[in-house]
Amino acid sequence: MEMSFMDQEQILELNEKLICAIWQAVKGIKLKKRFKGGRFPQISWHEAMERYGTDRPDTRYGMELVNVSDIAENCGFKVFSGAVKAGGAVKFIAVPGGNEAISNVRIKPGGDVFSEAQKAGAGGLAFIRVNEVGDHETSFDVGGSQVGIGTIGAIRDGFKKEQMEEVLERAGATPGTLLLFGAGDTATVNKALDRVRQYLARELGLVPKDRDNDKWNFLWVVDFPMFEFNKDENRLEALHHPFCAPNPDDLGADPAQWAANLPTARAQAYDLVLNGLELGGGSLRIHDSALQRQVLQTIGLPLEEANRQFGFLMDALDMGAPPHGGIAFGLDRMVMLLAGEESIRDTIAFPKTQQARCLLTQAPADVASKQLEELHVASTWVEEED
Repeated sequence: MEMSFMDQEQILELNEKLICAIWQAVKGIKLKKRFKGGRFPQISWHEAMERYGTDRPDTRYGMELVNVSDIAENCGFKVFSGAVKAGGAVKFIAVPGGNEAISNVRIKPGGDVFSEAQKAGAGGLAFIRVNEVGDHETSFDVGGSQVGIGTIGAIRDGFKKEQMEEVLERAGATPGTLLLFGAGDTATVNKALDRVRQYLARELGLVPKDRDNDKWNFLWVVDFPMFEFNKDENRLEALHHPFCAPNPDDLGADPAQWAANLPTARAQAYDLVLNGLELGGGSLRIHDSALQRQVLQTIGLPLEEANRQFGFLMDALDMGAPPHGGIAFGLDRMVMLLAGEESIRDTIAFPKTQQARCLLTQAPADVASKQLEELHVASTWVEEED
């Protein structure tokens, strides 16, 4: 949907009413009563990445990421301090009851938990087990209570006692808690701990399986960055698309400052997330031709190339366009959640097979030679002999 003369909050409120009407009609659930003030909660992109490591967080369970980079920077464990000094981060998730549920074998190379972190690009996971104070354990004060940590080598020995107590305090650590650490560049740490968090939540039964319960955790993620840096091409690129309107508070009123302010500006963009899945996303659009030209130049398009590719749009904006914004929903995914299905393939009208074939139309199928000639395409397919 595209709407004129509506600001971001008006668009969000309208779509909340739409979602509430759908859930009421299909499931008989009155969503408004389940949220403070009848509105869906909102979280900034930065906060979502900091607390969950992803911009589509599942908020039905805890184990949020905890940043201890400020402590780790000055600790004696070089893997941690080196990561921070290189511009990265050190974070952990606290797994309640993890001591009993998760063995060392599962966290070390070859284990399933280790493998999940590795699939996300991490080299591995460091860990600390919090126990009752025993004969062979160092005692730490956490919120006035004593907990113990056994012999864990370089991690424990690398932290001063007061540093370790601060780590455990931030974890809210109690006996039986397992702390799983990621260290490295921030993007990899976030991705790895997010993957491990989701995996362990399923393994430990923290994710509700009955979709008809109260756990319809809708969440707006807002304030996305306008751009992200592409290391391979050494340039900025639009995080969503280059037609999102920047936040006017970040842009400034003086057009002469736009070039300097745009790289760090927030976009007026928003995603609706439900239980860790993105239901839809949208943004306010740029309706000023001069600003649109500047955004295209910011992502590395020279003005001549920008005019060649998008001149039709900027010409239209030169003639005048109202402030406008929109959103698009993934209908198949929404139906999947409402129907309680586990796979989107069950709610897509004509899903493809794992071999990318359509059983309805039998595509891909043979193509006539004349069609290939029209497209100046030659087939290199060679039939295998029996």
